[in-house]
Amino acid sequence: MKVADAIRQATERLCATSDTARLDAELLMAHALKASRSDMLLRHMSDPEPSDFAGLIDRRILHEPIAYIIGEAEFFGRSFTVNPAVLIPRDDSESVIDMALESLPDTGRVLDMGTGSGALLLTLLAEKSGLTGVGVDASFDAVQVAALNARRLGVSDQARLVQGNWNEANWADELGQFDLIICNPPYVESGAILDPDVRDFEPASALFAGNDGLDDYRTIIPQLGNLLTETGVSILEIGRDQAESVAQIAAKSGFETELRRDLAARPRALRLFRQI
Repeated sequence: MKVADAIRQATERLCATSDTARLDAELLMAHALKASRSDMLLRHMSDPEPSDFAGLIDRRILHEPIAYIIGEAEFFGRSFTVNPAVLIPRDDSESVIDMALESLPDTGRVLDMGTGSGALLLTLLAEKSGLTGVGVDASFDAVQVAALNARRLGVSDQARLVQGNWNEANWADELGQFDLIICNPPYVESGAILDPDVRDFEPASALFAGNDGLDDYRTIIPQLGNLLTETGVSILEIGRDQAESVAQIAAKSGFETELRRDLAARPRALRLFRQI
């Protein structure tokens, strides 16, 4: 079977699984061909179907995310290695990057709490070569993925990636202070109904945060004062219904807040700062 026909059949098979069935089929075919999607569409549609393509489609039919199947995801114009040890970077989180770039000078120190793939921290380091940063994650496997991405993006000399858990005492004793702290913590309510692509494949420890989804904010925010420089700020990703609740937690620790919405106009990031 030719590539074009295989993509057409795969699209029909994926319609019950995915709202982007055609795109999914094209991305998986490009991966099987070891070609970019654009190159495949221009030059390979008459080629024979690769032998492993059907197996990739079978995995997607079971709701395995495309990013885990092909082993990478795009974020802020760059490609990041991902696997089931880390959350898949999402466009929504680019709101955190936009806000951070506005808040940061060209030099300074950044802390990324719960760094996962490193997408937030490493993007900032790649955007501003004068920055240095520390990425912390409770998962050893996640730290290894972040280290791989630091090498892939050429920012290893700017980044220190370490295992640490903000729920444990003294986890940050040797980290020093930072001009910016970014964090995309777990913020999903424990009883939330999620798509099977997320529920069955992405790491639960990076998703769920108690009955109201706020447990990690209650732990993180009171620690920020000791980790920030006098003029430092923190930017936290939030769920779409959490802006007021997280702002109240921040106020109890002496922070004022500023809200940033994502491209769909949903509340997505809060900047925490102290009046000087």
